Amino acid sequence: MRTVVKHRTVGEVMTSDVVQARPDTSFKELARLLTSHHISGLPVVDDDDKVMGVVSQTDLTRRQAAPGRSGSGRGRVMRALRRIVHARPAPGPALTAHGLMTSPAVTVHPEQRVVDAARIMERRRIDRLPVVDEEDRLIGIATRRDLLRVFLRTDEEIHESVAGVVRPHASSHDAGGLHIDVRDGIVTIEGVAGPGIDTTALVRSAWRVDGVVGVVNRLTADR
Repeated sequence: MRTVVKHRTVGEVMTSDVVQARPDTSFKELARLLTSHHISGLPVVDDDDKVMGVVSQTDLTRRQAAPGRSGSGRGRVMRALRRIVHARPAPGPALTAHGLMTSPAVTVHPEQRVVDAARIMERRRIDRLPVVDEEDRLIGIATRRDLLRVFLRTDEEIHESVAGVVRPHASSHDAGGLHIDVRDGIVTIEGVAGPGIDTTALVRSAWRVDGVVGVVNRLTADR
């Protein structure tokens, strides 16, 4: 019996109820949204719900940065945002979401794989990805925390999935001679690869299993 492994998609892990801003959302209101919802950033959308950019805690605190203020890390950022919330509002287009946001926003589609979204985050050094439909309208948000839940699978769950993708690449006889071990997300495949095994395709399939962080190929050819 062939086992089909379903790769988790962004649409399955994203948050649909998105805290968002409009281009004219004020500096102070942005700070209030970030602090009250305990989030580090939010998308800015136009009247058609299309994503224009993203505003982060860093965008706001950089604007308010001043010499001599002590503290570091998340605590410093939260204190700075609270000062903004209680400060007297200052006018000007630069102090709205439109003037503060990072644009264009890096977005993903719901059908994309979680592992691909994670790679985009790592490559672009960002913590959140607005999820858009085929017309670029906002439908959700995917954060690092959302994506990490996929990679927190147990070794037993990963082992079962890897075993499932091994079978289609080998006959029942050949597959029986393979041994799969999983420790901390690292998969080791060893044994004698008979003529019915495409080792390259097998290793590639193991890599694509959700939760796998590495694959060690210890297969030897049956000569």
